[in-house]
Amino acid sequence: MKSHVLGIDFGSTTAKVVILDEDGNTVASCVSQKGAVSDEGVRAALRGAFEQAGIDLSAVVRVVSTGYGRRMLDIADRTITEITCHARGARALVPEARLVIDIGGQDSKVIALDRSGLVARFAMNDRCAAGTGKFLEVLARAVNVELEDMGAEALKAEDTVAITSMCATFAETEVISLLAEGRPKQVILAGVHQSIASRTVGLVGRVGKHDPIVMTGGVAQNIAAVHFLEKALETRLIIPTGAQIAGALGAALFALDDLRSASKVKRDDDDAVEAKLEQLLADPQRCTPACGKKETPVTFKG
Repeated sequence: MKSHVLGIDFGSTTAKVVILDEDGNTVASCVSQKGAVSDEGVRAALRGAFEQAGIDLSAVVRVVSTGYGRRMLDIADRTITEITCHARGARALVPEARLVIDIGGQDSKVIALDRSGLVARFAMNDRCAAGTGKFLEVLARAVNVELEDMGAEALKAEDTVAITSMCATFAETEVISLLAEGRPKQVILAGVHQSIASRTVGLVGRVGKHDPIVMTGGVAQNIAAVHFLEKALETRLIIPTGAQIAGALGAALFALDDLRSASKVKRDDDDAVEAKLEQLLADPQRCTPACGKKETPVTFKG
């Protein structure tokens, strides 16, 4: 019986699981949404993936976790930051990728890759919900539209309106005021997606625009978010099949490296980079694009 490895992306709103066999083939993947950083979401994703693969945990020899809740998983042999895992997963899905835009439930990040696919620079907004899936969720509720219908409704608009508030809570108040003024829902939704595009372009500016650009994360499934972002960047985005599981795929690929006994020198190098990333991601002084200070992108050399 073949050995398997497991990658878990324990995100802020969804859990994603990918199972690879020892040959590197994807044998299962599952996404589950059960609330904020939910243990039940992880359990549901694991159950779904194991059912697809026709195996149980006893067939898994290595587990790597990533995402917001990566340190909460007892079954993980190793934890790796979402920056590194999303870069690895996106590169596996689109080998020519040079820039990764990932918009998730509670954060958005832009990752520049070097020619070998390693993280060169990144910028991240994880201190507020502006420009994230949560931002969309809050404003969908404000206009009484199902989240999955937002994109299609926004693209029906013949005009748009500026959403100027940088905070999701204030933006919700702004949207309610626009509705009270009689502005059509579609026009407001177009403005919401245009606002997300504007915030994301700000992150891109911090690391530099490099084509081809791959978009991952749950918001990549929103056709209006993609449309307005492509318009703002003046380029086409590549939306790979499995965009939402890119982080889990990256984690699974690192688990596969471990299974294949990657050299200790390389593992030590990887761990050194991860330690630096963990320190940077935990820095309370690191600012978000939504505030008035300037965020300095992080660059890796060598």
